[in-house]
Amino acid sequence: MSRINTNVQSLIGQRVLGMNQGGLSTALERLSTGLKINRGKDDPAGLIASENLRSEIKSINSAITNADRADQVVNIAEGGLQEVSSLLSELQGLITTTASSAGLSNEEKKANQLQIDSILQTIDRIASSTSFQGIKLLNGTFDFKTSAVATGVSDFRVNAAKFTGDSMKVDLIVTASAQQAGLFSDFGGTQIDLTSGSAFVMEIAGSLGSRQLSFSSGTALSDVAAAINTFSDVTGVEATVSGNGLRMVSSQYGSDQFVSVKVVGGDASGSGIAKFAANDDVASASYTTFANANNGVRDTGQDLGATINGVAATSQGRTARINTDFLDVEITLDQSTATALGAVNSNGAFSITGGGADFQLAGKVDIAGRVSLGIGDVATRKLGTSSLGYLSELASGKGKNLVDGDLDAAQQIVSEAIRQTSSLRGRLGAFQKNTIGATVRSLGVASENTAAAQSVIRDADFASETASLTRSQILVSASTNILTMANSQPQTVLQLLG
Repeated sequence: MSRINTNVQSLIGQRVLGMNQGGLSTALERLSTGLKINRGKDDPAGLIASENLRSEIKSINSAITNADRADQVVNIAEGGLQEVSSLLSELQGLITTTASSAGLSNEEKKANQLQIDSILQTIDRIASSTSFQGIKLLNGTFDFKTSAVATGVSDFRVNAAKFTGDSMKVDLIVTASAQQAGLFSDFGGTQIDLTSGSAFVMEIAGSLGSRQLSFSSGTALSDVAAAINTFSDVTGVEATVSGNGLRMVSSQYGSDQFVSVKVVGGDASGSGIAKFAANDDVASASYTTFANANNGVRDTGQDLGATINGVAATSQGRTARINTDFLDVEITLDQSTATALGAVNSNGAFSITGGGADFQLAGKVDIAGRVSLGIGDVATRKLGTSSLGYLSELASGKGKNLVDGDLDAAQQIVSEAIRQTSSLRGRLGAFQKNTIGATVRSLGVASENTAAAQSVIRDADFASETASLTRSQILVSASTNILTMANSQPQTVLQLLG
């Protein structure tokens, strides 16, 4: 047919040319941008997945930055604590030096006390000046705030806590009482009555050491108790008169405490030596006679058994601790509370109302991705315990100064301060090595894998797109030539007109 008003072949050529030019345009766009998906119409589902993955990559990379920042913060805190530890060690040496009073003049003691005062001031200065971008790190800024502390709680420390809402109640239930090691020696009267031998010789041993003591017949039990108590700091055993006998107990509570009595020489009237029953009742106890106690009679203490917020606690003496992702707390009970079964208080041991240093170490912002860390105040008024005393009490004019104070108690306080500082440094080091280190490594792998998944969906395959470009170029060239031929075809009608 020869028609000129409608050139069907030209229309077909135009349509195919347009399609081929569209394919060429797409190939050029992908090769120039490097992306397979440039707009929603390219791949709607792929675009949605790609944008979600892109968002995750941003969040993960920000979490890695947060982890690096947390590491920097802890590094600065660790630097301050390292200097505090050095000062505390020097403090310990000064106390030991001053304790050797023979050949030490009063002026030298005062000179040592001046050094003590300078060290205490320096520790307080470090605690108040160690900072990151103006935020104080060692003055209690990042310590946890608490309220409603129960009467039976003598000391506590919150190392970490994560919670939603205004506060977290910490419940402690005593499931097994803390016990001292204890023995009862029944002499049948208020004094030692020898039945054989020239003296009653017994070896008293405890967790700190042992001493051998010798008593003559007729020695009052009160004098025997006084003699044992003279060496309590050496043996860790304390004695009191009870009826016709002596109660000998360990100075502290716990399974690492013990009391041992061995009769080395002589024999005395009375029932002998017995271990305490579960309720400290010795009325029905099984006695070992003094004559048969040459191998010793020994009793061991018991650690506190407790649950904290429903988690079984690890205990030492009267102190219980749990360490979970949401709560890391250490609680020490007083003697009466630690030996009574049941809840410390119906309203809880105490409540955590805020504080702590929070670090977001996961891409998703929620409580599971947050890590909380407590950094306590290392000022001298805070280092120590309520039972032993605090480091500030070593200053001039205080009860544990070097000139005329209690040096034994001072050394115990310094030892506890060293333990607390070392424990804090250990927690910070574990946080850096395990929490931050593992987080950075895992987030790095997650970022790589997420980026790879996003790349598969969105990035252009240059080999494939180059082939598409070549194909589209050829098709455009071919369809252009065909369209030219289709447009010239109607001219053949002129031959019919002669």
